[in-house]
Amino acid sequence: MQTNDGSVTESAVLAGGCFWCLEAVYERVKGVAAVENGYANGHTQNPTYEQVCSGNTGFAEVVKITFDPAVITYRDLLEIFFVIHDPTTLNRQGADVGEQYRSAILTCSDQQHQTAVAVIEELAENGVFDDPIVTVVEPLRDYYRAEDYHQHYFENHPQQGYCQMVVGPKVAKFRQKFVHWLKN
Repeated sequence: MQTNDGSVTESAVLAGGCFWCLEAVYERVKGVAAVENGYANGHTQNPTYEQVCSGNTGFAEVVKITFDPAVITYRDLLEIFFVIHDPTTLNRQGADVGEQYRSAILTCSDQQHQTAVAVIEELAENGVFDDPIVTVVEPLRDYYRAEDYHQHYFENHPQQGYCQMVVGPKVAKFRQKFVHWLKN
């Protein structure tokens, strides 16, 4: 996609547990123009947060990342993804349990699919994780933007308990490991 200033952006859609955690990290990444929380790859029309949390819609909580590939590559985004969540737990991230919290890379092109599969194979071959990676790689379908109150959640609610206990440590881990990707 071309923007008004002539730069080209791409989208990446990732599911790695609660979307607030991923959003808080990717909003701080150099080359990321926007992050939107949403729901993807389910079987219900226009799902609500309450419906998705029920675990009966098939949807995953996702972030849709708009990024400038001239600044940060899709592969770089995936490398961050595999550090800030646990890709070895099926349908769970910490205390968040259910298929809505699954680990998934929802690809927007054949090239993204190939890159995602290659990154997972490299991580497995290099024994980066003690347990097998269960991250699903599949084409993006049925994407819906989450309700307004879910957007920029960590920024708007830094004192909220979940933000302090779960989101904050993921942001800190990102800052420590990927200082070179921090926005100024």
